[in-house]
Amino acid sequence: MKTITGILLAFALAVLTSCIGEPGPPGPPGEDGDSFLGSVFEIEGDFTSSNDYSLFFEFPNTIEVFESDVVLVYILWDQTEDNSGQPVDVWRLLPQTVVLNEGVLQYNYDHTFNDVQVFLEGTIDFNTLVPAEWQDQIFRIAVLPADYAISNSLDVSDYNMMMKSLGVKKDLVQKIDLNTQVEITK
Repeated sequence: MKTITGILLAFALAVLTSCIGEPGPPGPPGEDGDSFLGSVFEIEGDFTSSNDYSLFFEFPNTIEVFESDVVLVYILWDQTEDNSGQPVDVWRLLPQTVVLNEGVLQYNYDHTFNDVQVFLEGTIDFNTLVPAEWQDQIFRIAVLPADYAISNSLDVSDYNMMMKSLGVKKDLVQKIDLNTQVEITK
């Protein structure tokens, strides 16, 4: 009886391992270490009458931004300290509206697949703004592939969670001073 079971088992094994068929569809590309999900840029500049109270940033030729990509802009709103006294940046997703005694000020943006423009809007006379509202303003521009943002149900209002989800470390953010058009190295 053991001989018959052994022969049947060997025959079944031979049949199953010798089957040749059409190859299946190719799988998704693997992680090669060079690919990335998105790009993040930091720009710094002044809103002045000479630039029509707007900051213009053109995407570098080293990345390709598609019309379907999600482009988000965050403003450095505040800085606080963690439990060990280290500074922690507080980022807010644009648009952000500030109600002042003189009127309403809004930081807003628009974009194409070539560039981003951050600008001031509102009912306030921009010439009456204090330096903290127009000078040395810092923004982070995040470019996310649309399918990634949708498929991961990303909470884009939380800058830190978005960066963590993308796997982008602070030292990979390209920083550019728009006043001097020079990349900032820290």
